[in-house]
Amino acid sequence: MKVPAALQELIDDGIIDGVLRQLKSGKEASVYVVSSGGESRCAKVYKDIRQRSFKARAQYQEGRKARGSREQRAMGKASNFGRRESEDQWKNTEVDALFQLHRAGLRVPKPHGFYSGVLIMDMIVDEDGANAPRLNEVDLSHDTARSYHAILMDQIKRMLVEGSIHGDLSEYNVLVDESGPILIDFPQMVSAAGNNNAFSMLKRDVGNITATLAAFAPELAQTHYAEEMWALFERTELRVDTKLTGKFKFDNKRANVAEVMEAIVDARQVALIRQQGRDAKAEEEKL
Repeated sequence: MKVPAALQELIDDGIIDGVLRQLKSGKEASVYVVSSGGESRCAKVYKDIRQRSFKARAQYQEGRKARGSREQRAMGKASNFGRRESEDQWKNTEVDALFQLHRAGLRVPKPHGFYSGVLIMDMIVDEDGANAPRLNEVDLSHDTARSYHAILMDQIKRMLVEGSIHGDLSEYNVLVDESGPILIDFPQMVSAAGNNNAFSMLKRDVGNITATLAAFAPELAQTHYAEEMWALFERTELRVDTKLTGKFKFDNKRANVAEVMEAIVDARQVALIRQQGRDAKAEEEKL
């Protein structure tokens, strides 16, 4: 196998000992199994900026901070510099997320460093030492599905306590080792307080996981963990030790459309009267 240039650089610098095999290749990055200090680890090599799409990233990048105002302005443009800044931010989001979530005790791969655009982290294996399967690749008993669902809802809750939402969570970026599910892939992670799409992303994350596990435990489809978490988060009552129930009382009261329209008309009339007053005063001053 031809060693990618990015990994050859790490070999030359003594950061890794060698490349064992390619694990997967996706749109955003390729993952390789590498040896380091006698251990097998994963190396995530992000693909060249020219091979990657930025069209769907606006909703994720909202609320993220650039290094400075110049970089922030550049990211809003289609310049090469702006695209490179977006690229760096995309990579750094995942790196920062892994370190943050691992420190907080979440079930994520342990990161070991970020070198020249390559993320080195623990390799997740199953009980036999083989590559851990994804959640969509395993058959589960009813009880195991419920257990995995409880674990994943707790992990999503813990992320929200940290102020973050995965943003692209599904059965395809959850690995299963001998102790249960592990979350992976975080470049889309968003700020719960700084992104206007945060709640809809939380609902999508929870919905994807719930739909997958409801195939083995159908009653899970009747739960409402996203709404429960978000309501607690908005009231600043969500804690790591918060016991979730999956139950949520929706507000089914109908909006009084007539009252809303009346309030709008009143507001417009007040604004019109005030504007007329300002116009009259301006005419008097001219005289």
